[in-house]
This record gives sequence, structure tokens and C-alpha cells, in this order.
Amino acid sequence: MMWPEARVWAALIAMGLATYLVRLAGFYVLKGFTPRGRMKAALDALPPAVLMAVIAPTVLATGPAETGAALLTAGAAALRLPMVVVILIGVVSVVLLRLVLG
Repeated sequence: MMWPEARVWAALIAMGLATYLVRLAGFYVLKGFTPRGRMKAALDALPPAVLMAVIAPTVLATGPAETGAALLTAGAAALRLPMVVVILIGVVSVVLLRLVLG
């Protein structure tokens, strides 16, 4: 029987490897292809969409601090700010809102 910590590490490593392989596959599939028009717009919309998909379960299952931080993060993403800035806004806002709201 595996210890719970070992399962967690195995899952993290497997998810990281899967993510890396998907990115590599994307580079090989799109090699020599320059997206334009609607395809470029769809690919540009992917990072904020993935970020919101990761955040949505937390927003729906936790308190007002997390909900407020998610709304601020969504607003930053809607303004098309750089991804690092959007993530920083989300992290800082959840910490500050937890301090204020308890």
C-alpha cells in the first residue's frame, strides 16, 4: 500500500508530465502554422479561460473573500492584462479580503 503522500506526489508528477506533453504536442502540431483571425482570437482567449476554470470551483465552494477575489481576477482578465498581473491581482486580493472579511 502506498502512503498518501506518495500518491499525492505521483499525481502531481503525472499532471506535470501530462501538461508538458500536451504543450510539446501543440508545438509540433502547429509547427509552421501562424494562426490568424478567429483562430488567433480563440488561442489568445485560452489562458484566461483556463484560469477561470481552475478558480471557479473555489469560488462556488468557499466564502465571500474568495468570491470577491475571483471577481477581481475576472475583471483583470477581462481588461486583457498580462497573465502574471492577473494572477498577482488574484493572489493579493484573496489575501487582503481574507484579512478584512475574516
